[in-house]
Order: sequence, then structure tokens, then C-alpha cells
Amino acid sequence: MEEFELVEHCRRGENSARKELYERYAGRLLGICLRYVGDRDTAQDVMHDGFIKILSSFDKFSWRGEGSLKAWIDKVMANTALQFLRKNDVMSLAINIDDVPEVSEQPEASDIETIPKKILMEFIAELSPGYRTVFNLYMFEEKSHKEIALLMGINEKSSASQLFRAKQVLAKRIKEYINKNS
Repeated sequence: MEEFELVEHCRRGENSARKELYERYAGRLLGICLRYVGDRDTAQDVMHDGFIKILSSFDKFSWRGEGSLKAWIDKVMANTALQFLRKNDVMSLAINIDDVPEVSEQPEASDIETIPKKILMEFIAELSPGYRTVFNLYMFEEKSHKEIALLMGINEKSSASQLFRAKQVLAKRIKEYINKNS
């Protein structure tokens, strides 16, 4: 079924279309939830909540051409994950700056490209919830620090600080991985 057809059938509440929507996008959407939440079981719960929102909100969806459905459900799922994190006060779970190791050299981009994507995603998942959230919003969702601050209820400087710390932790993990696997 084409994307537009799928949307129309879901709008009408057809279970076969809902099932196809789930089967087509569940893996991708679980990945979005995992990026934010970090824990697989919790990510599955968040994804379930997101799907409920998606299925009950088709009247708010506007078709804008091929790919617009995917973009819309990605946004709904990211917003559901952010809502979960706000509800659980994730920004209070950031670690102290003194606990972040100093990394004098940043890994080279060519070195990073040799690391499997799965390993990089594991490193991101290991970040503290606050760091991971800001990192994901900035790097994957391309949000500014001002937008992140509004979404997470923090100030812009906290967002920039969280991103800096996340990058420091990731740089250390990447450097360790490269040294171990060279």
C-alpha cells in the first residue's frame, strides 16, 4: 500500500492499515525512543504510547507528499519521548561537570567512521539521560539551544553545557574504543 493510501485507510480506522503502519515503522520508531530513553523496555512503553497518539491523531495529519507521513510520525514519537522525559524530570539526572573526564584530543572524523553505527548508538545510550536528551535534540533533531531550552524547561546555557559534556563523554568512549580495537 502506498503512503497516501495507508494514511487514508488509517484515518478511517481500518485495522489492517493500522497493522501495516505499525509493521512498516515500528523498528524506526523504537530506534527514536531508544535514542532518548536508553532502556529498551521503557523505550517500548514510550513507543506504544506514541503509537496510540499517532492512531488517534490522524485527523491532525496533513498530507504534503511522499515522506510526510514518516516525518509526522517521527515527530510525534520524538515528542512522546520528550514528554516522558519531562514527566520523569530527566534534566535533574545529569552528572556533575567534575565527574566528566577531560579529553584533550577529539577523535578524528575518519576514526569515528570506522566504528560500527551500532557501537556509536550504544555509546549514546550510555550517556546520562540529560546529556543524551540534549545530544539527540541537537545532533539528530537539529534543534537550537534555544529550542532545546524551551522543550526541556531549562535555560540555553544549560543546554549548551549538557551538549559539551555529552560530547566529552562520547569522545572519551570513542578514543577508548579506537585504542582497544586498533
